Amino acid sequence: MSDETITFYDAIGGHDTIRLIVDTFYEGVATDEVLRPLYPEEDLGPANERFRMFLEQYWGGPTTYSDQRGHPRLRMRHAPFAVTPEARDRWLVHFREGLDQAKLSPELDAQFWAYVQHAANFMVNTAV
Repeated sequence: MSDETITFYDAIGGHDTIRLIVDTFYEGVATDEVLRPLYPEEDLGPANERFRMFLEQYWGGPTTYSDQRGHPRLRMRHAPFAVTPEARDRWLVHFREGLDQAKLSPELDAQFWAYVQHAANFMVNTAV
């Protein structure tokens, strides 16, 4: 019996799976009239990379996000942007598309989706 614990990151397929989810998510964001204005950079590539690194670290993968950027401080980092309930809902649509592309097992999908919904609700900082 091995003492190694398989992380959620490893169980879902690691870097390649997170990359697929995040790439699919940003494909949706790129043409979303509600979300796109929340990304000030013309090129979504840097945002894609930051989000991918964050998710990899959160789920037990490399700690590159914190190594490069420090503590995630998600609410603080998103405070300059009006994250409305509508923006949250659009964000969830695109993230759901990414999860659907990943074709995770129902159990892993449910765990990932529960986290994403909680995080999205936590980020809302503007009522309208």
